[in-house]
Amino acid sequence: MLSLMQAATAVEPLPEEAASASTNLAATLPPAITSDGGLDILQLILHASLPVQLVMLLLLFASIASWVIIFRKTKVLNRAEREAETFEERFWSGTELSKLYAGATSRNRDTGGMESIFESGFREFSRQRRVADTRMQLETAQRGMRVASARELDGLERNLEFLANVGSIAPYVGLFGTVWGIMISFQGLANVTEATIASVAPGISEALIATAMGLFAAIPAVWAYNRFATKVERIAVRYDAFSEEFSSILERQVPQE
Repeated sequence: MLSLMQAATAVEPLPEEAASASTNLAATLPPAITSDGGLDILQLILHASLPVQLVMLLLLFASIASWVIIFRKTKVLNRAEREAETFEERFWSGTELSKLYAGATSRNRDTGGMESIFESGFREFSRQRRVADTRMQLETAQRGMRVASARELDGLERNLEFLANVGSIAPYVGLFGTVWGIMISFQGLANVTEATIASVAPGISEALIATAMGLFAAIPAVWAYNRFATKVERIAVRYDAFSEEFSSILERQVPQE
């Protein structure tokens, strides 16, 4: 009985030793690794090397700018499609061209889209009514419509090149941050007598975050660029078709010699 009590007394310090070992283990863990063995993404970013942090900041800025452009361009292209449909309905409803032109020029706002193309073409056509050369009269009207169409398409295509650049360059920028972070991690192993996965994992993890951020910035930008480029192309075809149809109408109004 006495021996059993002595054994129980000898075992009592074990919980304190286990707590002390657990505390020492938590103290030796890298700051990016939580006590349960997980990774703290914020700590990985904060403890990354300065070049990797600059790469992450650049990619974050590119991602935010891309999303701003995506929301704005979606609104602009949807409005251009709605305005084209509304004007085409009024144009083909049988309203006189002079009334359409008067309605476009009498408003206290700038016309845009297909209405701007119509206004430019009809204005140039009206200015050349006294010209005897009917061919020159039509060519002037067509030239005015081409200029107006190019101006409208230029506004629709604005900032699309930024999305294309982000989509093509962001993965390589993230890869640069990854390569740099891995290089720093392996340089740190030179001062360590015994290399372990725990000593290398935080550096490699922070490096891979740069690649993930590059993909996070690139994928939406590529998707948005392809979608917007297709929409702009469809609108351009629509503008060209309207210009050709309007030219045919103007040609029928020219008195034949």
